[in-house]
Amino acid sequence: MKKIKIKSWKSNVPIYKDGKIVGSEEKDETLLDALNVLIANKKPEEMPRGLDKFRTFNRLAKAFDKAEKTKILELEETDYSFLKTSIESDTPATWGMNASISEAIEDFLSAKDE
Repeated sequence: MKKIKIKSWKSNVPIYKDGKIVGSEEKDETLLDALNVLIANKKPEEMPRGLDKFRTFNRLAKAFDKAEKTKILELEETDYSFLKTSIESDTPATWGMNASISEAIEDFLSAKDE
C-alpha cells in the first residue's frame, strides 16, 4: 500500500461572467484536485472501460473521499499504478511552472510502500 500526504496550496481561480473573466478568487487546491483534473480531462476514447476499471474508479473515489478527511491518500498498488501512468502520460507540461503542483506530483511519484 502507498501512502501519500496531501498538502494544500493557494491558487487564484478566475471568475467568469458571460464568458469573460471578471475577477478571481483564492482557493485551496491539493494533489487530489490535480488527479481529478487529469482523470476528467482524458479524451472519451482514452477513458478506460470495463468492469475492472469500473471497480478501480470506485476504489479511487473512496480513497479520495477518505483522503479529504485524513489528508493521507492510501492506495493499493494497482490503483497507484493506474494513477502513476496517468501522471506520466497526461500531466500538462505547464503544470511544471507551478512549484506547488510540481511538489505534489513528485511526492506522489516518490511514495514508498507502507
